[in-house]
Amino acid sequence: MPRFTDRLRGGAAWIGERVRPARAAGKLARFALAGFILGHVILVAVVLLSSLVLSKQDPRRTALMLWRRATAGVASPAIRFTPLGEIPRPARDMVVRLEDGHFWTHPGIRLGAIRDAYLVNRNIGYALYGGSTITQQLARNLFLTPRKTYFRKYLEAITAVCMDLVLPKTRILELYLNVIEWGRGTFGITAAAARYYGVRPSALALDQQRRLIAVLPNPLRYDIATLLGSRQLAVRYQYLVAKFPDAGATVAAGSAAGAGASADEPPAPAGEPMEEDDGTADAGTDAQPAAGLRVDPSAAPAAVSAEQSGAP
Repeated sequence: MPRFTDRLRGGAAWIGERVRPARAAGKLARFALAGFILGHVILVAVVLLSSLVLSKQDPRRTALMLWRRATAGVASPAIRFTPLGEIPRPARDMVVRLEDGHFWTHPGIRLGAIRDAYLVNRNIGYALYGGSTITQQLARNLFLTPRKTYFRKYLEAITAVCMDLVLPKTRILELYLNVIEWGRGTFGITAAAARYYGVRPSALALDQQRRLIAVLPNPLRYDIATLLGSRQLAVRYQYLVAKFPDAGATVAAGSAAGAGASADEPPAPAGEPMEEDDGTADAGTDAQPAAGLRVDPSAAPAAVSAEQSGAP
């Protein structure tokens, strides 16, 4: 009998040695799941509350502005806000056409665009395209950093969906145009119009609007005076010249196609803006201006315009 009891005890100990790790792993998994859910609840709550505030109040600073100051020592003045109604209608239409053609109908994100961007990035070996909507770009500028990681992209998508639930599309576009980066220390269309042209956004001429919108994917390497040195930006500009011609101007048939884009189909959205320390150089850095493009005679080089505007 004692021998039988000893065997039972030994069997129970053997089972216990194997059950305890499983129980510990189960507890750890439940703890991780609870943390995952709690983190998402907090994120959603913060973004929804922030969006309610942004629906009535204009931001003075963004996460990207703070990031630039912390990582590059670039201080920028507080955002000078321009209401959407005072921003020329062509400039608004240009942004939607080039950056997010489905802006007025999607719920903040386009899963197909994100999937396509992932496949392209996997094929080329680095993160070039982001598949970001205007709402996602706004979320990144307001709340996140420009670091190109899939985790940031995940947070960006959640943030964009929450913002789209609260903010009207017109308010999202208004915020976007007022906080987007337009050069070193230059944020928002008010600062960009003053820096490059010395005017308010409402006084921007049509070609000035085209240049400001065309340079958005790469405002740290190029500006409105040098954008034709980039093949990508030249194609964007050529498309805008074709779709938003000057009064009485005639655009040569096929000129946009000759620059690498169709006059009917806009260039693919650029997605992720290029950072100054990105190792992926623009494919068209040394390219000559595409056919029909012209240099803006009123544009000052970035360094000169920065000094004139007092920007650091």
